[in-house]
Amino acid sequence: MKYAGIVDRLAGLGGAKWDVHFRARELAAHGRDIIELTIGEPDVATPQALTDVAVDALRRGRTGYSDGRGEDNLRAALAQRYAQSTATRIEPDRVLCFPGTQTALFAVLMGVAETGDEVLVGDPMYATYEGVIRATGATMVPVPLLPAQGFRIRAEDIAARITPRSRVLLLNTPHNPTGAILSRADLLAIGKLAQEHDLWIIADEVYEELVFDGETFHSPLSIPELADRVVVVSSISKSHAAPGFRSGWAIGPPEFTARLLSLSETMLFGNQPFIADMTAAAVSAQSEVAAGMRARFAARAARLHARLSAEWTLEVHAPKAGMFAMVNVEKTGMNGHAYALDLLENASVAVMPGSAFGARLNHWIRVALTVDDARFEVACDRIVAHARQHARATT
Repeated sequence: MKYAGIVDRLAGLGGAKWDVHFRARELAAHGRDIIELTIGEPDVATPQALTDVAVDALRRGRTGYSDGRGEDNLRAALAQRYAQSTATRIEPDRVLCFPGTQTALFAVLMGVAETGDEVLVGDPMYATYEGVIRATGATMVPVPLLPAQGFRIRAEDIAARITPRSRVLLLNTPHNPTGAILSRADLLAIGKLAQEHDLWIIADEVYEELVFDGETFHSPLSIPELADRVVVVSSISKSHAAPGFRSGWAIGPPEFTARLLSLSETMLFGNQPFIADMTAAAVSAQSEVAAGMRARFAARAARLHARLSAEWTLEVHAPKAGMFAMVNVEKTGMNGHAYALDLLENASVAVMPGSAFGARLNHWIRVALTVDDARFEVACDRIVAHARQHARATT
């Protein structure tokens, strides 16, 4: 049978990147004591106050069809939130609601890129970015993110890769997997390039509320000169520990949201009203769980650095935000994928190979900081013991 071209473009970009994670789940199902440090799952439950809002909305019959743009109360709440955080004028007509950041990102890119276009994106990148870019038919153009530069995307590196076919720059700040944060100066320089070459800037800001103490988050949405070309996507998955509710959004220029609406309605025709009510409550108040997660993830990253940095074969990159820490394993003589499999099979710790996030992380692994402190300490013990055993074997 014949399949559409999109199926071929996305071949190998789904579950194949998660083979170590799936192997870990398989071993755990057979009784192995696996410490899973693979996925970005919040380490707390969704706040009871928010689930109560959703349950109450269900009981009030908030289960009918929704406006294709999203429920009015949610769009108003998001407009107010972003107007406050960016100190710019944001109206509800700049908001479209989606089931999660991933769906928002897919729809937004489908609306601004197509076959023959190029989308510039930092390498390394979140695991699904290559897929959402390929889905449009556009060509992905990786822009190197260098460890020596803190994995921050730089305007000069973007400029070197811009061609007449360039249409979109996909940013992720705070960055997954590295925890890098773009400064306002970074964004101004990048924004100038976007203006000069008429590029859209799509900014994935899902980790905005998980910025560690002492660091500052900046959004391109806060730069007035870029108002006609910036689209921000985000959700409550990380900030409010609610990934299973699948509630996200896109904030863009009024013309953009108006023109994207037909695509959004073709895909979804609105999100669930009872979840919209919960999301409106979430974004209208300070998250009761974000501060705790920030503190715990920062402390675990520091602990990982302290424990592993004593091992000459392992080098930890300190994140500035998010749920993960990157570890360079090149001195083990293994690439990140081989190391992750070896660590899983011989030390019962599951981590993500860096190659799942781009070729530039071929000798890195990503460690999730999302298990409780006691369990995380055991994971550190196992990683250190594994490193020492490997060192003795190679010696």
